[in-house]
Amino acid sequence: MAEQNFAKGGKQKVPRAGQVKNKTPADIQITAEQLLREAKERQLEVVAPPPKQNITDPVELADFQLRKRKEFEDGIRRNRNNISTWIKYAQWEETQKEIQRCRSVFERALDVEHRNITLWLKFAEMEMRNRQINHARNIWDRAVTIMPRANQFWYKYTYMEEMLENVAGCRQVFERWMEWHPHEQAWLSFINFEMRYKELDRARAIYERFVLDHPDVKNWARFARFEEQNGFVNGARKVFERAVEFYGEDQVFEELYVAFARFEERQKEFERARTIYKYALDHLSKEKAADLFKNYSIFEKKHGSRIGIEDVVLNKRKFQYQEELKRDPTNYDAWFDLLKILEEEGNHDAVREGYERAISNVPPVEEKRYWRRYIYLWIRYAVFEELIADDIDRTRQVFTACVNLIPHKKFTFAKIWLLFAQFEIRQKRPADARKILGVAIGKCPKDKLFRGYVELEVQLREFDRCRLLYEKFLEFEPGNCSTWMRYAELEAVLGDVTRARAIYNLAVNQPRLDMPEVLWKSFVDFEIEQKAVDRARQLYERLLQRTNHVKVWISFAQFEAGIGDGDAVQKARAVYRRALRTLQNENADKEERVILLESWMAFEETYGDEKSKEEVRKEMPKRIKRRRKIQTDDGAEAGWEEYFDYIFPSDEVAQPNLKLLALARQWKKKTDASYQEEAERETGDNVPENDMDADSESSSSSGPD
Repeated sequence: MAEQNFAKGGKQKVPRAGQVKNKTPADIQITAEQLLREAKERQLEVVAPPPKQNITDPVELADFQLRKRKEFEDGIRRNRNNISTWIKYAQWEETQKEIQRCRSVFERALDVEHRNITLWLKFAEMEMRNRQINHARNIWDRAVTIMPRANQFWYKYTYMEEMLENVAGCRQVFERWMEWHPHEQAWLSFINFEMRYKELDRARAIYERFVLDHPDVKNWARFARFEEQNGFVNGARKVFERAVEFYGEDQVFEELYVAFARFEERQKEFERARTIYKYALDHLSKEKAADLFKNYSIFEKKHGSRIGIEDVVLNKRKFQYQEELKRDPTNYDAWFDLLKILEEEGNHDAVREGYERAISNVPPVEEKRYWRRYIYLWIRYAVFEELIADDIDRTRQVFTACVNLIPHKKFTFAKIWLLFAQFEIRQKRPADARKILGVAIGKCPKDKLFRGYVELEVQLREFDRCRLLYEKFLEFEPGNCSTWMRYAELEAVLGDVTRARAIYNLAVNQPRLDMPEVLWKSFVDFEIEQKAVDRARQLYERLLQRTNHVKVWISFAQFEAGIGDGDAVQKARAVYRRALRTLQNENADKEERVILLESWMAFEETYGDEKSKEEVRKEMPKRIKRRRKIQTDDGAEAGWEEYFDYIFPSDEVAQPNLKLLALARQWKKKTDASYQEEAERETGDNVPENDMDADSESSSSSGPD
């Protein structure tokens, strides 16, 4: 007992507030965590259990019961709404075999909280444990009347009646339950109950009510599976047919048709199953038919022919392409694949509809790179109409619509104009073809258009028109060497050499050409073909007046060598000597001089003798390795690099310092060799002398340029 202090007057003494003299923190601090841990440890301490009491006297038992009842009653008075106290009280009375008192406690508790599910369950279970069946049945009736939506009461009630083998009573309880339209599991429990007693007709009647109360696809499938498992195949088929009629065409569910088709497949009715799959695919939206496609593919692989399997695969691919086009309508590659599938199906109206949908997706930007794939849609559309649909008027309309759609002021496509003209030629309307190409050249002149127009006239043998077109083409672009060459080749083929030569002369006199070397080469080849050697030689001379490129000299020399005259070799050799002097006098690139000398040496190997070869060898340069500074773009030094340089004999005569440098290098080599011999004699090593001579090509120089 706690100690109490009283003052002399009987009044309680008020304690004085303590004064803290030293407010500095203690050396050892106690944390809140430590306090909680110590409290927890004290709770875990083992407390000795109370001693067991053996009651042997009825009076002592009555006294014990009185104390316990008083404790329970006191607890109830303290907290009347604590249902666990009521349940413990009732269970204790049950252990004392006081059923009336236990029942009274439960009734009192129900007066306090009559919607407590646990309280009703404990009450009914107590009655069942004590074999008070009528009392338990009465409690279940009261419970389901007060709370008909509490499924535990119904389950327990039906279970009790079935355990008592009261089948009629259990069925009556189920019927009362079904009047409240419970969830699906309640109906299935009722059906399973009837099936346990082999009442198929009653179970079928319950299924009829069940699918109307819960009209889900899975419940219709359960009904059909019930009929199938019990051997009623026609009944199962009728259930599926009723389900299809029930939902109608507005509500097409993938699961229903898959289950229906699988049922027919199990019954070996493959044509029925295939018909169901196709009907569902026709009436179901593509985005909701993924599982249907999958099952149809598996079905066809099992039971279908090669054509059927291909049809399924094509339908699946078609669905994939349509999904891609929904995300990106300008994905023209997907359009190509989809249109190819539609063409394979052979439905012309569907193909036309597909092409119209495809070409309606015009590229949003007027840039040619975005239009390239789009134009091929128009081309394929026209090819389909002409070759497959055999509709000439519609083909002409497609081409016309395409050329009207292209923004010709910014860019054009010569291919579509040429295909349009070729289509008119196939229809034996050359006048319309010329008109189309004339409009094309007027709106957007291009090389490809001119060339295509000329080829068309050549095929029609209209050479005067070809000449007129070439003249217009050259007025449009006079620097195009390919056009000049084709024009001259046309005249040469027609046998008008004079006109062809005049065209070449006009071409080489143009101030600006895109490929002059190719044009001159073609002109020379033309004169050689005409066996006009003097004219070809004059052409080379005219070309050398414009350029001294090494390839021109080599080509000139090879031309002279290939004439076949008696002095052809001497003329070719004279060209080589002249080329070498010209390049030397003009301080041409050393690489070009090396190329010329190598070509000359190859020529002498074929046509020359030892004397002529020696002449070329004397002109051959020496290759040396040098170093030079590297500078970055901003002028900073970035180190040194090595490179090969060529020293020609003619340059050594002009620059005597190079000869002096070579003599100094030879003296250095001899000095190094003598030092090495002395070192070998001193050490007594009998090492053979190394050949220190190296040709000038492998020697290196570290001097600056």
